[in-house]
Amino acid sequence: MNILIIEDEIPAAKRLQKLIGDFHPEANILEVIDAVEHAVIFLKKKPPLDLIFMDIQLADGLSFDIFNHTKINTPVIFTTAFDQYALKAFKVNSIDYLLKPIDAEELQSAFEKFEQHYPQGGTVYNQQTIEQLMQQMTQKSYKERFLVKMGQQLNYLNVSDIAYFYSEDGLLHALDTKNKRHILDYTLDQLETVLSPDDFFRINRKNIISLPAIGKIHTYFNSRLKLDLVPSTNEEVIVSRDRVNDFKQWLDK
Repeated sequence: MNILIIEDEIPAAKRLQKLIGDFHPEANILEVIDAVEHAVIFLKKKPPLDLIFMDIQLADGLSFDIFNHTKINTPVIFTTAFDQYALKAFKVNSIDYLLKPIDAEELQSAFEKFEQHYPQGGTVYNQQTIEQLMQQMTQKSYKERFLVKMGQQLNYLNVSDIAYFYSEDGLLHALDTKNKRHILDYTLDQLETVLSPDDFFRINRKNIISLPAIGKIHTYFNSRLKLDLVPSTNEEVIVSRDRVNDFKQWLDK
């Protein structure tokens, strides 16, 4: 069995080589390559390969780029340190992967799957499959719900049920669509990193609002905008002047 390892972390490559040797001492590791460019050059020579272990993040980019420069007819098992959310992309596309640090039993299972499904060797990952995988893996996972405390009990609040967030007296509040207030252990700056920018927008230093919460938009002095929110609030809600243009672009998607 001829194997190619594409991996730029020396300890990871050595561990993989050792594990392969333990399970398949007859295996011949043709090469260990650490960069996209070198992998493309090697694969264009069409070496006799039975299996490729391919790390996703290499020294000079993502290993997916290899597929843009040469056709790969050899089964590939990806190795990755990505989190569980990103790994969903592999499952959706039925592409084999191993999570680093590689576990011996999981490697053995991958070999068994390889021997069962590819006894003759050869499989083609078409460009569409790779592009879908890349797109899914680069999509960011945003918050779906928050843990909230209600008296002596804990509950959860779905993000889809939140109309807007506001900061008051040093606390962060979320007002839901039923006009119920919840205190969250977050800052507005932290919220900006976990909320989908398609659904929420920070209009000033104190408020992040959802699109459905906008009732009416009024022009306001000093080139600002004034909003009527739903549910309503007794406070004036103003889009700060430096955020007006971005706010309009957000509305105009």
